[in-house]
Amino acid sequence: MSFIVALRGGGDLASGVALRLHRAGLRVAISELPQPLTVRRMVSFSEAIYEGETVVEGITARRISDSTDTLRVLRVFAQKQIPVMVDPDFLVLQSLRPTVVIDGRMLKKEPDRGMNQASLVIGLGPGFEAGLNCHAVIETKRGHCMGRVIWQGAAERDSGVPESVAEHGSERVLRAPRGGILDARAEIGSLVEPGQVVAEVDGQPVVASFAGVLRGLIHTGLPVTQGMKVGDVDPRGDPVVCHLVSDKALAVGGGVLEAILSRPNLRQLLWT
Repeated sequence: MSFIVALRGGGDLASGVALRLHRAGLRVAISELPQPLTVRRMVSFSEAIYEGETVVEGITARRISDSTDTLRVLRVFAQKQIPVMVDPDFLVLQSLRPTVVIDGRMLKKEPDRGMNQASLVIGLGPGFEAGLNCHAVIETKRGHCMGRVIWQGAAERDSGVPESVAEHGSERVLRAPRGGILDARAEIGSLVEPGQVVAEVDGQPVVASFAGVLRGLIHTGLPVTQGMKVGDVDPRGDPVVCHLVSDKALAVGGGVLEAILSRPNLRQLLWT
């Protein structure tokens, strides 16, 4: 098998990585859960799990239900598309034997696998430490270090506080008021007003606290736990942002590309 990058997770940050690598000519395969809990679905390749096919900024991703179906994966690659596999156990590690593994699940805790997965193992954000559980870490926290490659040491710890947008911080994030099944009451991209109910969880409302655009919301019918992030309101009120990969995701993707190309042994595989 030739040079393949296996990416764990297809959320908005991981999708920004996949987008940059794909545009640079690398073959990227994504492993996902059977029911991803992605909030920013319009810019996440994980949406292919639900829809069968999804397009992010002109790049198409296609669902593959059997992660061991190597022939179908290769066919998707041949169509210049990204395969997104239902693969909670990361079986593509054996079936595709990737040269590079990227953990983009943003679990913010110690990963379940280490440095022996591939020639280069890259971790995104908190929970990863280069030289301990991966070869390189990409900083995901906003600031001067966002997108930088860390070859020795760890990413900054998770603060637990959402980053501010237009002076709105934690109130941007919509959280489940209780455990139960989510029922959407608004569509991604729609303008919302303060106090508007955008979803319900077993009859309990999820309410927007300020005016803006509903940038993300998980799928109706998914089980949630109390306090879980289920949506995102952008105070800038521009529906266009719902369909654009964030500057953060692109910066992190650039760091991943730098990490891959900085290894002479990997460059040799790409350019021969």
